[in-house]
Amino acid sequence: MSKISHLPGRAEHEWAWERAAACRGLGTEVFFHPEGERGESRVNRERAAKAVCDQCPVRAQCLRHAVSVSEPYGVWGGRTVSERQPSPETGATAA
Repeated sequence: MSKISHLPGRAEHEWAWERAAACRGLGTEVFFHPEGERGESRVNRERAAKAVCDQCPVRAQCLRHAVSVSEPYGVWGGRTVSERQPSPETGATAA
């Protein structure tokens, strides 16, 4: 039998906020762009994703998570990847 005493404890509490997310059950295609998506198609998809986020009770937790792990893809907490990047002027992130 493997020794597991060195493993971290349970972590489901770290993700409990996801159960209340407005995006739960929606397809990932709303929040993550398909390969080669550009222009108006991308703008429209991001706008639709942000509309879901606008109604989400855990939007702030979602955004904090995306910023804390430097999530490189998708709309999280109502922000795109570029919107989550630190500001060049202040170095502050979106969260």
